Amino acid sequence: MKIKKRRKSSRFRGSHTHGRGFKKKARGSGHRGGKGLAGTGKRADQKKTLILNLYGNDYFGSDKALRKKPSIKLEVVNLRQITENLPSYIKTKKAAESKDAIDINLKGYKILGEGEITKKLKITASAASKSAIEKVRKSGGEIIIHK
Repeated sequence: MKIKKRRKSSRFRGSHTHGRGFKKKARGSGHRGGKGLAGTGKRADQKKTLILNLYGNDYFGSDKALRKKPSIKLEVVNLRQITENLPSYIKTKKAAESKDAIDINLKGYKILGEGEITKKLKITASAASKSAIEKVRKSGGEIIIHK
């Protein structure tokens, strides 16, 4: 049985480097690997198991998919389809006839300029191509872009 335990403060007294090798190595916390969870990066081996046990695999790295804002997918409609489906739009109350034009609500759609228009239309949509806007203006109507 040991009667008196040697104190820590007495250890390495008289030692030039305190058991750390080259003297300049031990300056700062770089030789130690930092404090706390420092040195637990994606490729660090020394403390990885501790982190995996505490937090799981989600701790490491950053996924670019998480940073991206989800792009809103718009359905596409041609002007030809709009003119063909005008009666069904009126039945489903997506469109309403007024004195001067037919008002059509196509929010969530992008309007493309394929096809011709004979009637005066006032279309509200989320997006429209330049050719669609020109064709509707030529027929006396307009496209209102509402996001």
